[in-house]
Parts: sequence; C-alpha cells; structure tokens
Amino acid sequence: MSNLLIIEDDELLRDGLCAQLAQAGYSVTAAADGEAAQTLLETQRFDGVVLDLGLPKISGMELLRRVRKRLPALPVLILTARDGVNDRVQGLNAGADDYLTKPFDMAELQARLGALLRRARLPAFGGSLELASSHSEPPLRVDAHLPQAWLGDEALELTQREWALLSLLVTHAGRVVSREDVLESWQSEPGEPGALASNALEVYIHRLRRKLVDSGLNIRNVRGLGYMLETHSD
Repeated sequence: MSNLLIIEDDELLRDGLCAQLAQAGYSVTAAADGEAAQTLLETQRFDGVVLDLGLPKISGMELLRRVRKRLPALPVLILTARDGVNDRVQGLNAGADDYLTKPFDMAELQARLGALLRRARLPAFGGSLELASSHSEPPLRVDAHLPQAWLGDEALELTQREWALLSLLVTHAGRVVSREDVLESWQSEPGEPGALASNALEVYIHRLRRKLVDSGLNIRNVRGLGYMLETHSD
C-alpha cells in the first residue's frame, strides 16, 4: 500500500481527496499548510506527494525546492488553480514530476499518481528496489538512496552496511554477488570500525537472514563464489 501526503489548504477539497484516495487503496496523510507538511516529510516516510502551490506559512513552490534537496526521488504531483504556462514551467523546473490544474477529474488524478508511483519503483529512476517471493508473502522494498527497507508495511532496522549489502543482493537477485563486490561497495560507506574485514561479511549475512526470515527469501552461500538472494522454493 502506497503512503501519500496530501498538502492542501482548502479543507473541503483536502477531505474529499483523502477520502477518495483512501477508497482507492492508498494510505493517506494530510497537511493544511507548508510548515506542517515539512514536519511530516522530515519525520515520516511517504511514497508520493500531492502538492498545492498556494499554501500558507511555507509556499508550495518553496516546499517543493526543500523536498528536492532532501528527497530527490520522491514523486510530487502539483495540484493547483494556477493554470498558466509559466506556472507549469516553473513548477516542473522546481522539481515536480507532474502538474494538474483545478478543477480536475478524479480518475485522471488517480491515473497520474499511479503512473508516478510505478515509475518511482524502478531502479533506473532512483526509487526503491522491490522483490517478492510469492503473492502470499510480503514484498521486500529497499530504498535506493536512504538506509531504509520494508518487509510489507513493516520497516526493517538496518545499519548502513546491512542496507548496502541488501541493496546489492536485491539488485542482483538470482545471481551470485561475490565477496569482493560487497567489500568494494562498502569502501564508500561510512560504517563500523573493522567492517571492511572480509570475515565480518559472514556476520552481516547472518543478520540479514534473520531479518528476512518471514519474507520467503533466502541468502544462499554459493561455495567459493559468494552469495545469492533467492526464494525458499528455488
């Protein structure tokens, strides 16, 4: 379930958007001004944002610029009454992924949101990496930029190096990742003292196996070659 942040100062429109998007299967959080929205963005994780430009306290355009500095891959759809070409160009240049003017059709809004969220999940767009072993078990999602990952809707507690290792395994799921590949990826990661020693890798592999126990995924030791992330049924 994607988690959306709706930033809109019009109470009637905000409530209507939240109700319709919740009915469509999204988890929805709302903010009535730019300041409240910034606090939410700093303390919670969202998969996408619907942003009005005419906000009190912090304008939508300024908020968008701040979002892009901190969360460059977060999908943002501007929803505003400003329908001039210059307004659209300014919004897109400030970092918006899409732009929809009021009044709007709810079906079009949902279609545009769905397209943004699907694209954001692709590694080529710097979003999250996703892997599922079956329809009956929760998917594993790994943020491509931040040391965060989720098993279904539950966040996994990961160190920087655990996240780097998991990202590498998910990116190459079904293929062998060598010990050298892992140690090379760790060279650029700030981490615990001594973590670059190759024998420490077994400790991290063991930790990740425990954290993935309910995922239907397994990290297999391929003797003499490295490690492979696979489903239990493989």
